[in-house]
Amino acid sequence: MDVNGQLRVCGVHLCNQYNRPIQLRGMSTHGIQWLSKCYNTASVDALAKDWKSDLLRIAIYVQESGYETDPAGFTSRVNNLVDMAEARGMYAMIDFHTLTPGDPNYNLDRAKTFFASVAARNAAKKNVIYEIANEPNGVSWTAIKNYAEQVIPVIRAADPDAVVIVGTRGWSSLGVSDGSDESEIINNPVNATNIMYAFHFYAASHKDNYRATLSRAASRLPLFVSEFSTVSATGGGTMDRASTTAWLDLLDQLKIGYANWTYSDAPESSAALRPGTCNGSNYSSSGVLTESGTLIKSRISSSDNFPTS
Repeated sequence: MDVNGQLRVCGVHLCNQYNRPIQLRGMSTHGIQWLSKCYNTASVDALAKDWKSDLLRIAIYVQESGYETDPAGFTSRVNNLVDMAEARGMYAMIDFHTLTPGDPNYNLDRAKTFFASVAARNAAKKNVIYEIANEPNGVSWTAIKNYAEQVIPVIRAADPDAVVIVGTRGWSSLGVSDGSDESEIINNPVNATNIMYAFHFYAASHKDNYRATLSRAASRLPLFVSEFSTVSATGGGTMDRASTTAWLDLLDQLKIGYANWTYSDAPESSAALRPGTCNGSNYSSSGVLTESGTLIKSRISSSDNFPTS
């Protein structure tokens, strides 16, 4: 973050303060209502220093015992994690983790309240990215666009410069999981500047046709892979090393940023940390990593080479 400063969208890329395209690579939390014990000084230190992560995505579920149960409390926890990321030179992506129900408009009023608060509080920071709807599903692109065009102005009123990420149809698959594709967005883009569109994949489930769509869309739309996993779309099953590697090589080639699901010890094979890790204080040794965590850490911790001129 010290090198890149305030980010902006330029063309189809995420660019740094020198207006040069960059790729951010990092990790997503799991739902902080369930696994808050995984996010502490030691774990965030390890993410910044050992993983050399550029990014911490903070997943704040709205339903499922999340934000709606304690708006003030969850907002405070998000802000605390933003501060922790900033102090360690990482960007913080505030993910309003809408999943069930799939129509983000169900949470429109909550989103306006939440983003007005976090944007006002964090407006002076250079490390905050706003992800306004995690995985819209069972809903049209028009409905998602309408939601975005009501929430983005709320953020801009307080924080005019920050990058905003808009979820896409079919669990943020650019519509592929619904039998559609990126053309609906290209033909009817969100009426806002400095935005990117989310693309999510689970490597064991989503393969060549998803990669083809991403490759094609990347020349027309600014994309960010704000969530992906090495396993199946359930969050479980066996890691697909070949598909994960193909995906990450493609993202590197296209300079598309990403956050892996998840930096946690959740009881699922997508978790980067072995069960029980978050009960202790060691997040740094290779012994605490799952198979997925080992692969992803090796990718994230490689040199960034951010351009400055």
